[in-house]
Amino acid sequence: MSALLILALVVAFIYLPNMFSSQFTVSNQQFEKYIENREIATAVISQNAEVPTGSVSFELKSGENGRIYVSDVTEVEQALDKSGADVTMRNVSKQGIFESVLLPIILCIVIMFVFMMLLNGGIGQGGGSNARMMNFGKSRAHMSVDSDKKIRFADVAGLKEEKEELTEIVDFLKEPDKYLRLGARIPKGVLLVGPPGTGKTLMAKAVAGEAGVPFFSISGSDFVEMFVGVGASRVRDMFEDAKQNAPCIVFIDEIDAVARRRGTGMGGGHDEREQTLNQLLVEMDGFGPNENIIVMAATNRVDILDPAILRPGRFDRRVAVGRPDKQGREDILKVHAKGKPLADDVDLKAIAQTTAGFTGADLENLLNEAAIHAAGENRAFLKQADIKDAFVKVGIGKEKKSRVISEKERRITAYHEAGHA
Repeated sequence: MSALLILALVVAFIYLPNMFSSQFTVSNQQFEKYIENREIATAVISQNAEVPTGSVSFELKSGENGRIYVSDVTEVEQALDKSGADVTMRNVSKQGIFESVLLPIILCIVIMFVFMMLLNGGIGQGGGSNARMMNFGKSRAHMSVDSDKKIRFADVAGLKEEKEELTEIVDFLKEPDKYLRLGARIPKGVLLVGPPGTGKTLMAKAVAGEAGVPFFSISGSDFVEMFVGVGASRVRDMFEDAKQNAPCIVFIDEIDAVARRRGTGMGGGHDEREQTLNQLLVEMDGFGPNENIIVMAATNRVDILDPAILRPGRFDRRVAVGRPDKQGREDILKVHAKGKPLADDVDLKAIAQTTAGFTGADLENLLNEAAIHAAGENRAFLKQADIKDAFVKVGIGKEKKSRVISEKERRITAYHEAGHA
């Protein structure tokens, strides 16, 4: 890679000065006037091989540089000598087709190749950059193998109905034959729909963990690149890997990044994102009845998804993953409280009652902020007061203890609060 860069720089130093020369080209009449008026200080005459033609590079007494192509260098040399200019003759060897045509083309190709390498991760990292260049269209899906830590349904709290619905998917993967004997078609896709932080990704991992199958995970934004065709190539490569590891689960997080409704982009039908979506639709249609590959996807914007991806035969199941209720929040708090020493006054049931509307991610963050608060006070356990302080901090921000309220502000606040009474 470094050798290519050095070659490009060497060739560039040879050709670029000629390409960006500051000399201006003059007409024959103007050149004759320069000679008659004795305005030329120095001139370099370059004569082509075997022919009287050539070029004259000259510098005026005013400091300007110029160039002219002439048909007879002998006549021009005599005229310049008479005008008193300092003339230098130079014979130019005849350039071959390689020097005149092929070498500039090779220079352009090398520069473009170096530019592509820089875009793909930079140079100076050894063979790793070359490998990334060759794998540019490869899938970025991460596969969790059996040795990885598995997540089970027991690790997911507060989603009782959702787990019941996804238990069928686990059964499909474990025992597909009993469904095929009855002529049932195994669902090709399951779409998890719900607000952020409700546990959609965790549920998909739990399905793979319960079924004991490989789990491919990728974000929808990983498919789309600035180069046309890369996204579609990654989709093909991902499904090829999935077929080699079937039965398995392919999970696409934030699928709305790639599966938005078509026809709304500036690129029209040739938009890179739409090409990627088209390839995804083709791959999901291409599954045979015995492929044993289930595509799971998560989104919180089902309203902007393309109708073609929502039809039966692609995403057959749509599972709504909502915010947990009171009992669900209590169960989630119990899961996230593991590994956190709690004082006797901590009442998770009361916390669940006061955190209406919190998602699983919000509750995890609440206990984490409480643990940070307790550690800041050099305590080895969490108290109920820590969780209350964390609730205020997460909900409305940290208390402004140092702020001084003027008498006028107190009076206005009093009138305002009295109006609520």
